Amino acid sequence: MKQKVSIVVMVDAVGALSDRTLHNGNISLIDDSVAGSRHQGTPDLITAVVPGQVVQWTPIHVDVQTPVEIQAIEFLPGAAVPPPADSDDPAVPPAPPAPAYPVEPPPAVPAPDATGSNGHENHDLLVWEGVVPYSMVPGVPYRYRLSLKLHEGPNSVLHIDSPALLRV
Repeated sequence: MKQKVSIVVMVDAVGALSDRTLHNGNISLIDDSVAGSRHQGTPDLITAVVPGQVVQWTPIHVDVQTPVEIQAIEFLPGAAVPPPADSDDPAVPPAPPAPAYPVEPPPAVPAPDATGSNGHENHDLLVWEGVVPYSMVPGVPYRYRLSLKLHEGPNSVLHIDSPALLRV
């Protein structure tokens, strides 16, 4: 098993700012987990992970003039992820039931520094990473809120609550 799983967060910043949402095709999440992630290329990505593994999120903006950075990653209180409404694929197993006990979210720790060469900030290099804790319950998706800052201004932060990590 790989020691690190990378999640690329591709954002159409112009579309997201115009629509005021990260849905409608404005965001695409893709990981390189070899453990059987689901919903690649959608905002509903469920990344398969194992305890002790490092998970790294990297934002990439499609529009080169509108920088995108991760503002925060917050794990949501323990509820199982329901399958997407359009999931009629028999190959996609149904989400397991919610646990009958509180679920502690895994910590997400931002990288200490991600600056480009010559001391200039490079938004393509800003990453967040965290370590998958051993306390995660296998088979239970842990949803997280991914907050992204698109450019500047009072309405520049948008978020989605649909991605998750799943301990296998």
